[in-house]
Amino acid sequence: MQLFAFISLLTAVRAIVVPAVDSSGHFHSPVPLDVAPQGKNVTINGVLTYVSLPKGKFDPTIAVLMLTDVFGLPSPDNLVLADQWAAAGFATFAPDYLNGDALPTGGNITAWAVNHGEAQTTPPLLAVVSALKSRGVKQIATTGYCFGGLYTTRLVQNNTIAVGTMAHPSSLNVPTDFELVKAQSHVPVEINNAELDTGFTPALAVETDGVLGDGQYPPGYFRRQFDGVGHGFAVRANASDPVQVAAKQGAFDTSLAFIKKHLK
Repeated sequence: MQLFAFISLLTAVRAIVVPAVDSSGHFHSPVPLDVAPQGKNVTINGVLTYVSLPKGKFDPTIAVLMLTDVFGLPSPDNLVLADQWAAAGFATFAPDYLNGDALPTGGNITAWAVNHGEAQTTPPLLAVVSALKSRGVKQIATTGYCFGGLYTTRLVQNNTIAVGTMAHPSSLNVPTDFELVKAQSHVPVEINNAELDTGFTPALAVETDGVLGDGQYPPGYFRRQFDGVGHGFAVRANASDPVQVAAKQGAFDTSLAFIKKHLK
């Protein structure tokens, strides 16, 4: 945890901070009534965690660690997304690193963020990572959404995981966070960004490419932009909007392919 704090200090020195997008800036879609979460909540190393397992055989030495957006485990969209990872063949764990205090729909993210800095959210996250490794998980693939993109980046920077993907990340420092990745990590990184995102804008995405793209990051880097959608698109989509539906599925498929490619 001290290393996480040290990295936070370094990244504060310079760079643009990607703002956390307010609740009103996210698309909020109801999960269709015929879709219900398939996993269950369990306590892992003292942390409430949504666990979704494949229905068939799977490799117990590999796990997907899904880091949710600010709406956390109370959001059925997040749970159904975790189930999608399980359906792809991975034991999937979504820890409540928000400490039982997810942002409610319509909540004020500025006020909420005061009690959800890295000092509060890192310990439960690392507790689950530690528990998974102690239970025989050899490779952790982390996928982070919005707020979870920051923590995916931290785990990449510290070489804690095998591969990291993220979608419309927030709260990062650009380019400094990715310069740290380039300087000290050997973990492959993939990013899905949105054309209409007011947080991780296309301009910041291109700046990230300037650090990691064009072969500058040997472990592996890929970014894909989805046009016509905004922040939160990889978690929620209006079922009546084919652009949103295709973008959400496309982000999942892109991250899945990247993870499969880079797991050893």
